[in-house]
Amino acid sequence: MREVVMYQGEDGYWVVECPSLPGCVSQGKTKEEAIQNIREAISCYIHALEEDHLPVPEEHFDVTVVAV
Repeated sequence: MREVVMYQGEDGYWVVECPSLPGCVSQGKTKEEAIQNIREAISCYIHALEEDHLPVPEEHFDVTVVAV
């Protein structure tokens, strides 16, 4: 299980990032498409780390919403 952050980009596409995997970002025309795409991106990211015998970062998150 991985935490992701989703927001709508200027072009209207949904952007999704996985903070525990630096650089793991995807997008989609809809939220559903963006979530499916980030699932694939996370899977490929972890697979590449494992193939290179590199450690897979642990997931650790604490979500806080700040109202401004």
